[in-house]
Amino acid sequence: MHVGSRLFAALLAPALLTSCDALGITEATTTTVSTPGGLEANAVVGYVVDGDTIDVIIDGREERIRLIGIDTPETKKRDSPIECFGPEASAFTESLLPVGTPVRVERDIVNRDDYGRLLGYVYRADDGIFVNYEVMRQGFGQPLSIGPNDLYAQLFSDAARAAEADDAGLWAVCSR
Repeated sequence: MHVGSRLFAALLAPALLTSCDALGITEATTTTVSTPGGLEANAVVGYVVDGDTIDVIIDGREERIRLIGIDTPETKKRDSPIECFGPEASAFTESLLPVGTPVRVERDIVNRDDYGRLLGYVYRADDGIFVNYEVMRQGFGQPLSIGPNDLYAQLFSDAARAAEADDAGLWAVCSR
């Protein structure tokens, strides 16, 4: 499971080293590998809000990050019920990103959404796991492609189809 993610992060997820809002966030086009199997961290996880949103500390500032390209079931949306597999998606993201985990956050074209959240691709720094992909591949979310931030739209769509074919996660328990 993680070998493919590591291979993806190391070989297919390059990021151009260009600063974003002086936060040390880079555009997604080359990844800096600082140690074998690891990436150079530019943030630390402070809190997992839900399956597709996390709070991180970047240069001493807290930033809310919305994971690009994925949509997990809602658990905290105001005036909305908790959706099928929402708590499980949140728990899975928490298991990938415990508080204090060093991460690398990379951006795409648009930096922030309408709610002021940074939009990012998130990788665990110690082993290069591509969190957005892993959440999707394990069946905890569905693709959400909003241009122009669609660099990995096909990858996420393929991961969701594979999770559905494997009857993984929400695909096994939620009505379609």
